[in-house]
Amino acid sequence: MQDAASRLKDIAEQVLGAPLPVRVRAWDGSEAGPPETPVLVVRHRRALRRLLWKPGELGLARAWVAGDLDVEGDLYRALDLLAEFIWERGEDAPGLVDSLRDPKVRAAARSLLALAAPFVPPPVPREEMRTYGRLHRHTKGSDRQAVSHHYDVGNDFYALVLGPSMVYSCAYWAAPEATLEDAQRDKLELVCRKLGLRPGMRLLDVGCGWGSMAVHAAREHGVRVVGVTLSREQAAYARKRVAEEGLTDRVEIRVQDYRDVRDGPYDAISSIGMAEHVGAERYLEYASDLYRLLVPGGRLLNHQIARRPLRDESAYSVDAFIDAYVFPDGELAPLGTTVSLLERAGFEVRDVEALREHYAHTLRHWVANLEAHWPEGVRLTSPGRARIWRLYMAASALAFEHNRIGVNQVLAVKTPETGESGLPLRAREWRA
Repeated sequence: MQDAASRLKDIAEQVLGAPLPVRVRAWDGSEAGPPETPVLVVRHRRALRRLLWKPGELGLARAWVAGDLDVEGDLYRALDLLAEFIWERGEDAPGLVDSLRDPKVRAAARSLLALAAPFVPPPVPREEMRTYGRLHRHTKGSDRQAVSHHYDVGNDFYALVLGPSMVYSCAYWAAPEATLEDAQRDKLELVCRKLGLRPGMRLLDVGCGWGSMAVHAAREHGVRVVGVTLSREQAAYARKRVAEEGLTDRVEIRVQDYRDVRDGPYDAISSIGMAEHVGAERYLEYASDLYRLLVPGGRLLNHQIARRPLRDESAYSVDAFIDAYVFPDGELAPLGTTVSLLERAGFEVRDVEALREHYAHTLRHWVANLEAHWPEGVRLTSPGRARIWRLYMAASALAFEHNRIGVNQVLAVKTPETGESGLPLRAREWRA
């Protein structure tokens, strides 16, 4: 009888119709597949049950989070190879239902069922947020729950991953030799320059995180800042930071939904890495609310991840792993859709800057931080949570590198009826 690894290799190749690109090691110690590649470790046959009960990405995610699946060797290379083998077979590749019409594939499925026995449903990892089938997404209540799931993981854990800057968005690498801290400071300064901040202005920072933008803008540009977040842990950290900087007279941090901000007008608004939480159905409302909160001539800097457009946009679905374990209810839109909705809300879009490669570089730094402090990261959260973050950040770095997703800073103005935007003729003078 074949060992477990050889059987797993044969089953995978029969189902997906291609040679397995990585080596596999099974729970019985057997190995099969090409040498000199990363090793996919199937620690327990329970991983197979997870795939049978929930075929596809969610089953794989549950096996990874629970520790039933692991990778030995270069995680980035393993993900690259497996992505091409499993996911990136083109939009016209046969789906699971079509594949199961093939007698060879049905035989492989029966073999997998026998190898996975006993066929009982494994428990769902406790780190999973069950949002599937929910009818009401992006209400104020559901958004609070989703934000809490992602951000209330523990400030100490985020400090370990993000470093002292506590900036959880794409850094700006003005120089290749820059440190992560340098690059995050330069990103915040770039945002401030694009917004044209001057002493005495009012800035609204939507999704203010741990207060980095608010502190930088108040300290370096003399503005008064209101920062809003739905995360109580973030707000507590940001308020402490503001007090330590001696900026309590200029910075206010609120636990508040942006839809509830009523004390405009503001001279400028920054929204950095927040709009991904808004959702397609609410995006025009989001853009209109920010437009309403600005003075005539006020500027919005919207820093947002974008996905590539699909031939059939109705086929877009949220990534199952991301939705269940990372950003519940998060949605990505093509850049063109975002710009169009900002314009529909009344904004004049004046500049778009793509920072795709910058985010890949940022994510690799975050992964290195987590890997360098792995035991502490596990202690601060849980083994499953640490595994989620390592996989999510490494896979995201590859997605940016391969142009599957991007990130853009969109500068928009509430241009008054006079047509005077207030921007210099050479808009990129903020680089000076």
